[in-house]
Amino acid sequence: MKLKDSTAIVTGAAGGIGAALARRFLTEGARVVITDLDASRLHTQAERLRGRYGQRVAELAGNAADTQVIEALVELAETRFGPVELYAANAGVGAGRGLESSEDDWHLSLEVNLMAHVRAAKVLVPQWVERGRGYFLSTASAAGLLTQIGSPTYAASKHAAVAFSEWLSVTYGDRGVRVSCLCPMGVDTDLLRSGGHDSVQMRAVTTAGRVLTTDEVAEVVMAGIDAERFLILPHAEVLDMWRQKTTDYDRWLRGMRRYQQTLLDDQKD
Repeated sequence: MKLKDSTAIVTGAAGGIGAALARRFLTEGARVVITDLDASRLHTQAERLRGRYGQRVAELAGNAADTQVIEALVELAETRFGPVELYAANAGVGAGRGLESSEDDWHLSLEVNLMAHVRAAKVLVPQWVERGRGYFLSTASAAGLLTQIGSPTYAASKHAAVAFSEWLSVTYGDRGVRVSCLCPMGVDTDLLRSGGHDSVQMRAVTTAGRVLTTDEVAEVVMAGIDAERFLILPHAEVLDMWRQKTTDYDRWLRGMRRYQQTLLDDQKD
Protein backbone atom coordinates (compact mmCIF):
# COMPACT_ATOMS: atom_id res chain seq x y z
CA MET A 1 0.00 0.00 0.00
CA LYS A 2 1.20 3.50 -0.84
CA LEU A 3 0.10 6.27 1.50
CA LYS A 4 0.46 9.30 -0.76
CA ASP A 5 -2.93 11.07 -1.04
CA SER A 6 -4.60 8.42 1.15
CA THR A 7 -6.65 9.09 4.30
CA ALA A 8 -5.64 7.55 7.63
CA ILE A 9 -6.89 7.56 11.21
CA VAL A 10 -4.47 7.02 14.11
CA THR A 11 -5.72 6.40 17.64
CA GLY A 12 -3.68 7.06 20.76
CA ALA A 13 -1.87 9.75 18.80
CA ALA A 14 -1.26 12.45 21.42
CA GLY A 15 2.20 10.95 21.96
CA GLY A 16 4.24 7.77 21.78
CA ILE A 17 3.93 5.36 18.88
CA GLY A 18 0.68 6.95 17.69
CA ALA A 19 2.25 10.39 17.26
CA ALA A 20 5.23 8.84 15.47
CA LEU A 21 2.93 6.91 13.12
CA ALA A 22 0.99 10.07 12.32
CA ARG A 23 4.22 11.93 11.50
CA ARG A 24 5.44 9.07 9.33
CA PHE A 25 2.16 8.79 7.43
CA LEU A 26 2.11 12.54 6.85
CA THR A 27 5.68 12.43 5.57
CA GLU A 28 4.51 9.85 3.04
CA GLY A 29 1.85 12.27 1.82
CA ALA A 30 -1.20 10.95 3.67
CA ARG A 31 -3.99 13.01 5.20
CA VAL A 32 -4.37 12.04 8.85
CA VAL A 33 -7.01 12.29 11.54
CA ILE A 34 -5.53 11.85 15.01
CA THR A 35 -7.40 11.01 18.18
CA ASP A 36 -6.68 10.46 21.85
CA LEU A 37 -8.53 10.50 25.15
CA ASP A 38 -6.37 13.40 26.38
CA ALA A 39 -7.86 16.36 24.53
CA SER A 40 -5.24 18.89 25.64
CA ARG A 41 -2.24 16.77 24.63
CA LEU A 42 -4.00 15.84 21.40
CA HIS A 43 -4.55 19.49 20.45
CA THR A 44 -0.92 20.32 21.21
CA GLN A 45 0.19 17.44 19.01
CA ALA A 46 -2.19 18.44 16.22
CA GLU A 47 -0.92 22.03 16.25
CA ARG A 48 2.65 20.77 16.09
CA LEU A 49 1.80 18.56 13.11
CA ARG A 50 -0.13 21.31 11.32
CA GLY A 51 2.84 23.60 11.74
CA ARG A 52 4.89 21.12 9.72
CA TYR A 53 2.36 19.47 7.41
CA GLY A 54 -0.36 22.08 7.03
CA GLN A 55 -4.02 21.28 6.76
CA ARG A 56 -3.53 17.58 6.10
CA VAL A 57 -4.11 17.04 9.84
CA ALA A 58 -7.42 16.91 11.72
CA GLU A 59 -8.13 15.99 15.34
CA LEU A 60 -10.98 14.64 17.43
CA ALA A 61 -10.60 13.74 21.10
CA GLY A 62 -12.45 10.73 22.44
CA ASN A 63 -12.42 7.15 23.62
CA ALA A 64 -11.09 4.91 20.84
CA ALA A 65 -13.18 2.01 22.19
CA ASP A 66 -16.46 3.92 21.80
CA THR A 67 -18.33 3.10 18.59
CA GLN A 68 -19.82 6.59 18.41
CA VAL A 69 -16.33 8.11 18.59
CA ILE A 70 -15.10 5.75 15.87
CA GLU A 71 -18.03 6.69 13.65
CA ALA A 72 -17.35 10.39 14.31
CA LEU A 73 -13.69 9.93 13.38
CA VAL A 74 -14.65 8.25 10.12
CA GLU A 75 -17.19 10.99 9.35
CA LEU A 76 -14.61 13.70 10.05
CA ALA A 77 -12.03 11.97 7.86
CA GLU A 78 -14.49 11.53 4.99
CA THR A 79 -15.71 15.12 5.22
CA ARG A 80 -12.26 16.68 5.38
CA PHE A 81 -10.14 14.31 3.33
CA GLY A 82 -12.05 11.45 1.70
CA PRO A 83 -12.73 7.76 2.39
CA VAL A 84 -10.63 6.17 5.13
CA GLU A 85 -8.08 3.78 3.65
CA LEU A 86 -5.93 3.09 6.70
CA TYR A 87 -6.98 2.71 10.33
CA ALA A 88 -4.20 2.45 12.91
CA ALA A 89 -5.74 1.01 16.08
CA ASN A 90 -2.88 2.10 18.29
CA ALA A 91 -4.39 3.25 21.59
CA GLY A 92 -3.39 0.99 24.47
CA VAL A 93 -3.38 0.73 28.26
CA GLY A 94 -1.32 -1.21 30.79
CA ALA A 95 -3.73 -1.40 33.73
CA GLY A 96 -3.43 -4.24 36.21
CA ARG A 97 -0.74 -6.16 38.07
CA GLY A 98 -0.89 -9.86 38.97
CA LEU A 99 -3.98 -11.63 40.25
CA GLU A 100 -4.66 -8.49 42.25
CA SER A 101 -5.81 -6.83 39.01
CA SER A 102 -9.32 -5.56 39.61
CA GLU A 103 -12.40 -6.16 37.50
CA ASP A 104 -12.04 -2.56 36.36
CA ASP A 105 -8.44 -3.26 35.27
CA TRP A 106 -9.60 -6.24 33.23
CA HIS A 107 -12.50 -4.32 31.72
CA LEU A 108 -10.33 -1.34 30.73
CA SER A 109 -7.59 -3.55 29.26
CA LEU A 110 -10.00 -5.57 27.15
CA GLU A 111 -11.95 -2.48 26.06
CA VAL A 112 -8.95 -0.49 24.84
CA ASN A 113 -6.51 -3.22 23.80
CA LEU A 114 -9.08 -5.43 22.06
CA MET A 115 -12.62 -4.10 21.68
CA ALA A 116 -11.44 -0.78 20.25
CA HIS A 117 -10.04 -2.84 17.36
CA VAL A 118 -13.17 -4.96 17.02
CA ARG A 119 -15.50 -1.96 16.93
CA ALA A 120 -13.34 -0.09 14.43
CA ALA A 121 -13.35 -3.13 12.16
CA LYS A 122 -17.13 -3.38 12.43
CA VAL A 123 -17.44 0.20 11.19
CA LEU A 124 -14.81 0.11 8.45
CA VAL A 125 -14.42 -3.40 7.06
CA PRO A 126 -17.84 -3.54 5.33
CA GLN A 127 -16.95 -0.27 3.54
CA TRP A 128 -13.55 -1.61 2.56
CA VAL A 129 -15.00 -4.84 1.21
CA GLU A 130 -17.45 -2.83 -0.88
CA ARG A 131 -14.66 -0.60 -2.23
CA GLY A 132 -12.24 -3.48 -2.65
CA ARG A 133 -9.47 -1.99 -0.49
CA GLY A 134 -8.58 -0.94 3.04
CA TYR A 135 -5.82 -1.40 5.60
CA PHE A 136 -6.14 -2.24 9.29
CA LEU A 137 -3.04 -1.73 11.42
CA SER A 138 -3.31 -3.19 14.90
CA THR A 139 -0.80 -2.19 17.56
CA ALA A 140 -0.54 -5.24 19.77
CA SER A 141 2.76 -6.10 21.49
CA ALA A 142 5.41 -8.78 21.71
CA ALA A 143 3.41 -9.67 24.83
CA GLY A 144 0.69 -10.83 22.44
CA LEU A 145 3.05 -13.42 20.99
CA LEU A 146 5.00 -14.24 24.14
CA THR A 147 3.64 -12.96 27.47
CA GLN A 148 4.02 -10.06 29.88
CA ILE A 149 5.69 -10.86 33.19
CA GLY A 150 3.76 -9.11 35.96
CA SER A 151 0.57 -8.23 34.07
CA PRO A 152 -2.04 -10.84 33.14
CA THR A 153 -4.37 -8.12 31.86
CA TYR A 154 -1.81 -6.86 29.36
CA ALA A 155 -0.71 -10.34 28.29
CA ALA A 156 -4.25 -11.61 27.75
CA SER A 157 -5.61 -8.52 26.02
CA LYS A 158 -2.61 -8.30 23.67
CA HIS A 159 -2.88 -12.00 22.82
CA ALA A 160 -6.52 -11.31 21.98
CA ALA A 161 -5.52 -8.36 19.76
CA VAL A 162 -3.13 -10.58 17.80
CA ALA A 163 -5.80 -13.28 17.47
CA PHE A 164 -8.37 -10.79 16.22
CA SER A 165 -5.93 -9.42 13.64
CA GLU A 166 -5.22 -12.95 12.43
CA TRP A 167 -8.95 -13.59 12.09
CA LEU A 168 -9.45 -10.36 10.15
CA SER A 169 -6.70 -11.30 7.73
CA VAL A 170 -7.96 -14.85 7.25
CA THR A 171 -11.57 -13.74 6.79
CA TYR A 172 -11.12 -10.63 4.65
CA GLY A 173 -7.63 -10.85 3.18
CA ASP A 174 -8.93 -12.13 -0.14
CA ARG A 175 -11.58 -9.40 -0.27
CA GLY A 176 -9.28 -6.39 -0.43
CA VAL A 177 -8.68 -5.85 3.28
CA ARG A 178 -5.02 -5.85 4.31
CA VAL A 179 -4.08 -6.38 7.95
CA SER A 180 -0.82 -5.79 9.80
CA CYS A 181 -0.17 -6.51 13.47
CA LEU A 182 2.57 -4.49 15.19
CA CYS A 183 4.29 -6.39 18.00
CA PRO A 184 7.21 -4.46 19.51
CA MET A 185 9.00 -5.10 22.79
CA GLY A 186 10.37 -2.08 24.64
CA VAL A 187 9.59 1.33 23.13
CA ASP A 188 10.36 4.62 24.84
CA THR A 189 6.80 5.73 25.62
CA ASP A 190 4.78 6.93 28.60
CA LEU A 191 3.17 3.48 28.77
CA LEU A 192 6.54 1.81 29.34
CA ARG A 193 7.68 4.40 31.87
CA SER A 194 4.38 4.27 33.79
CA GLY A 195 5.35 0.87 35.16
CA GLY A 196 8.07 2.46 37.31
CA HIS A 197 11.80 2.01 36.77
CA ASP A 198 12.08 -0.64 39.49
CA SER A 199 9.03 -2.72 38.61
CA VAL A 200 9.47 -6.31 37.50
CA GLN A 201 7.17 -5.65 34.56
CA MET A 202 9.23 -2.76 33.22
CA ARG A 203 12.56 -4.53 33.74
CA ALA A 204 11.20 -7.63 32.01
CA VAL A 205 10.79 -5.47 28.92
CA THR A 206 13.89 -3.29 29.13
CA THR A 207 16.29 -6.18 29.79
CA ALA A 208 14.91 -8.39 27.00
CA GLY A 209 16.14 -6.15 24.18
CA ARG A 210 16.99 -2.61 23.16
CA VAL A 211 14.38 0.05 23.93
CA LEU A 212 13.55 1.67 20.60
CA THR A 213 12.49 5.21 19.87
CA THR A 214 8.99 5.74 18.53
CA ASP A 215 10.43 7.02 15.25
CA GLU A 216 12.39 3.79 14.83
CA VAL A 217 9.18 1.83 15.30
CA ALA A 218 7.30 4.03 12.81
CA GLU A 219 10.02 3.43 10.21
CA VAL A 220 9.65 -0.35 10.58
CA VAL A 221 5.87 0.00 10.40
CA MET A 222 6.14 1.93 7.15
CA ALA A 223 8.28 -0.81 5.62
CA GLY A 224 5.77 -3.42 6.80
CA ILE A 225 2.85 -1.53 5.26
CA ASP A 226 4.75 -1.09 1.99
CA ALA A 227 5.26 -4.87 1.90
CA GLU A 228 1.72 -5.55 3.21
CA ARG A 229 3.34 -7.81 5.83
CA PHE A 230 1.05 -9.19 8.53
CA LEU A 231 3.49 -9.41 11.43
CA ILE A 232 5.54 -6.26 11.98
CA LEU A 233 8.39 -6.83 14.42
CA PRO A 234 10.55 -3.80 15.25
CA HIS A 235 12.59 -6.15 17.48
CA ALA A 236 13.67 -8.92 15.12
CA GLU A 237 14.61 -11.18 18.03
CA VAL A 238 10.93 -11.55 18.93
CA LEU A 239 10.54 -13.96 16.02
CA ASP A 240 13.26 -16.23 17.44
CA MET A 241 11.65 -16.05 20.90
CA TRP A 242 8.27 -16.95 19.43
CA ARG A 243 9.77 -19.87 17.51
CA GLN A 244 11.41 -21.18 20.66
CA LYS A 245 8.08 -20.92 22.45
CA THR A 246 6.14 -22.83 19.82
CA THR A 247 8.86 -25.45 19.26
CA ASP A 248 8.93 -26.53 22.92
CA TYR A 249 6.27 -24.85 25.01
CA ASP A 250 7.24 -26.50 28.31
CA ARG A 251 10.90 -25.59 27.91
CA TRP A 252 9.93 -22.01 27.12
CA LEU A 253 7.70 -21.81 30.19
CA ARG A 254 10.51 -23.10 32.38
CA GLY A 255 12.83 -20.51 30.90
CA MET A 256 10.32 -17.72 31.53
CA ARG A 257 9.92 -18.82 35.15
CA ARG A 258 13.69 -18.66 35.60
CA TYR A 259 13.80 -15.23 33.95
CA GLN A 260 11.02 -13.98 36.22
CA GLN A 261 12.82 -15.30 39.30
CA THR A 262 16.01 -13.53 38.22
CA LEU A 263 14.09 -10.26 37.97
CA LEU A 264 12.53 -10.81 41.38
CA ASP A 265 15.91 -11.61 42.94
CA ASP A 266 17.44 -8.49 41.39
CA GLN A 267 14.58 -6.43 42.81
CA LYS A 268 15.48 -7.60 46.34
CA ASP A 269 19.15 -6.61 46.00
